[in-house]
Amino acid sequence: MERHTIEPRPGWQQIVEAQGLIYPLTRYPDDSLRPYWDESAYYSFTLPEVEALEEVVEELHGMCLAAAAHIVEHDRFADLGIDDPRQAGLIAEAWQRRDELPSLYGRFDLHYDGTGPAKMLEYNADTPTSLVEAASAQWFWMEDRFVGADQWNSLHERLVEAWRRQAKLLPPGAPLHFAHSAGDELGEDLMTVAYLEETAQQAGLETVAISMEEIGWDSLSGRFVDQRLKFIRSCFKLYPWEWLATDRFGPHVLDTLDNGGGTGTTLWIEPAWKMLLSNKALLAILWELYPGHPNLLPAYLDGPRELADTAGYVAKPLLGREGAGVTVHRAGAEPVVRDERCCYQEFAPLPDFDGNRVVLGAWVVEDEAAGLGIRESAGLITDEYARFLPHVIL
Repeated sequence: MERHTIEPRPGWQQIVEAQGLIYPLTRYPDDSLRPYWDESAYYSFTLPEVEALEEVVEELHGMCLAAAAHIVEHDRFADLGIDDPRQAGLIAEAWQRRDELPSLYGRFDLHYDGTGPAKMLEYNADTPTSLVEAASAQWFWMEDRFVGADQWNSLHERLVEAWRRQAKLLPPGAPLHFAHSAGDELGEDLMTVAYLEETAQQAGLETVAISMEEIGWDSLSGRFVDQRLKFIRSCFKLYPWEWLATDRFGPHVLDTLDNGGGTGTTLWIEPAWKMLLSNKALLAILWELYPGHPNLLPAYLDGPRELADTAGYVAKPLLGREGAGVTVHRAGAEPVVRDERCCYQEFAPLPDFDGNRVVLGAWVVEDEAAGLGIRESAGLITDEYARFLPHVIL
């Protein structure tokens, strides 16, 4: 794994925008605009490196599924901050019927510098973004810059094939709705959902685009409806389950949840059992089940324990996006146990390449490793100001 500088393509911004990356720039607090898509540098990997990382990702995914089974079997929902027995019961039912429910993708965030084993930082298996840049923009960049080279990237083909295989799990005779939140001012959610809708269309599915805010509730029929007052039988949503289940219409979501087996009237994708994997408590449960595993970092739910005196620790809220609420605590500092529910994970400073802190985003489609996206940040936490850089296998 190496970082290289390179001259950006002339007109790069217009190129990636035409490829669907509608927000190539990030606005900073000083009101300046700086590249989010950053092709002034790239990362290179060897093929053996990528093959080893693929094996790690698929092993971690299998371990996460085993941890999900453990949570359900041992009724450990409270460790995830899920205190509503009804919600917990529906998640457990979704897990037991997972073979009947469509489930598409997820993204591992990994600590890796090319010299030691990759370490799992977290798993977003419910609403992962940075998909368009990983699946599309960096592939076209490679074709322009490195003719005949390769990339860890089979995302597009695997997504289309996943929709094709899972079409039989969708309610017959009804379109699949694709919903994003209109509250996302950057357009990242819209872009991601539009791309996933395109992959579904290429798989032969009938689709309807909608925003979460446009979804209506028909009190007479007791069903969710779209802008044309048509029943929503299935819906892919880029809207976290913790919001969906607890906002104003949360009770209706739970009342009408199609968990397979003919239950309910609305099938949501990702399914409810993905709440077991997108919760930071998963990190502590994994460490409990696989202590000392080379691809895990020590993590706990009841406090930092020995981490406060050894490596230091990172306190992560159980739910959150783009580093929100994450705090770093150096070794030897006074331990801080936060009032909110957190996971306390060993502090592993992100690899530093020429002053750039890098995290690997390794994608899973269905149960297989499918691609890589790389983000860089200036600080220790990968936040909303991180940059996306392409990669190539050399």
